[in-house]
Amino acid sequence: MAAKILVVDDDQSFRFLLEEALKKEGYDVSSAVSGEQALELYQPDKFDLITLDVKMPGIDGFEVLSRIKQISPQQQIVIITAYGAQKIAIEAVKKGAYDYFTKPFDIDELRLIISRSLECSRLNRENRQLKDELHKRYDFDEIIGNSGKMREVFEIMKKVVNSEVTVLIQGESGTGKELAARAIHFNSARKSNPFVKINCAAIPDGLLESELFGHEKGAFTDASAKKIGRFEAANTGTIFLDEIGDMSLSTQAKVLRALQEKEFERVGSTQLIKVDVRIIAATNKDLFRGVKESEFREDLYYRINVVNLQLPALRQRREDIPLLFEYFMHKFNQEFNKAIKHISLEAMELLMKYSWPGNIRELENVLQRAIVLAEKDMLTKQDLPFYIQCLDNEIKIPTESVDFSKSLLDTVKDIVDDVEKQIIIKALKKTNWNRTEASRLLKISRKSLFNKMKRCNLLEEEE
Repeated sequence: MAAKILVVDDDQSFRFLLEEALKKEGYDVSSAVSGEQALELYQPDKFDLITLDVKMPGIDGFEVLSRIKQISPQQQIVIITAYGAQKIAIEAVKKGAYDYFTKPFDIDELRLIISRSLECSRLNRENRQLKDELHKRYDFDEIIGNSGKMREVFEIMKKVVNSEVTVLIQGESGTGKELAARAIHFNSARKSNPFVKINCAAIPDGLLESELFGHEKGAFTDASAKKIGRFEAANTGTIFLDEIGDMSLSTQAKVLRALQEKEFERVGSTQLIKVDVRIIAATNKDLFRGVKESEFREDLYYRINVVNLQLPALRQRREDIPLLFEYFMHKFNQEFNKAIKHISLEAMELLMKYSWPGNIRELENVLQRAIVLAEKDMLTKQDLPFYIQCLDNEIKIPTESVDFSKSLLDTVKDIVDDVEKQIIIKALKKTNWNRTEASRLLKISRKSLFNKMKRCNLLEEEE
């Protein structure tokens, strides 16, 4: 669509020339003969750009500029002024105009100014859309769950979003701790300010202090330039300290000071840097136990644990699995251009039965694989990974009578061999012991099936 431009000028001949020049460039042009008419025509997001004469009878350009900026601070406005009156135009730019050009205008200069202004308008619009999408994505309604445990989580989150308290999010790996942290930030008064994440477990301890607080040039061997740390980058916003339980005691002491005093020093500097940062921390470890075992500072523990948010494991809220399936089904249908509509009752029962040690992250990966490989519009048991299919009632995993005289490796091998034998028997029974059909069902060669049957002493049973 052509960009929409409003031309505001009381000089009829100049207004006509400007309109025609802009129309030849392919723009959709409207006009106003006065400041009063411009304000009547103006609506937020109606025009991509406004060209505005400064000197007009009645409401002048400065007043129009001021009123429009109060309504829409992002509105792009280019000032028109007479030759030799650049001081007036510069004053208008200080008050929020994007740029200015003079009468009579140079067509090449006009093209450049209009093009730059519209590009700025486009970027502002995309930025607003991105923020809207981001806020929607991290709205509490976008965190999937209707179980009692998740409703308790939502209640706590809603109470803490507009406070400045430090939040400690605890839960197993894959339960959505970062998603919860982002939801708290993007629903808080700091939502337009930075959200900065750092994974404390992923950075070697020798480098973590520099990542958190920055360093000066020459502070250590590889410090070839000054570096801004995550705390400084998060100023006025939120810093998310993921896996804080993996932080060394010495780094914990520096984080405690930054939290208490709201100030720190870059590595290699003595200059104090003041910051206004909200801290959200997360861990899959038992920090209270860490305090007892002198692995985590007690004073830092109580500073970050003002509000404790416990995210339940997926096995503790199995009733949410159908909701999560619907969410991921729609997501991956769009992402991979698939048309999965539903899931078989048998497959859903297996999803509900599985313990999900990797939690939501594992469920997402399983469904992603299943949807990509599915050939029909319904996911079935056969689309699920082997280890989930093994939950079928006809297949038993014998862990009750473990022989502890054997090594773990030998014990696991025996269990795998036993499960493999059960699956082969099931496939053979399903195909009336037809080896060709059974090998096709198991997706292995007929020769491989024969060798496995021989190893499992199934050839005699076949006879």
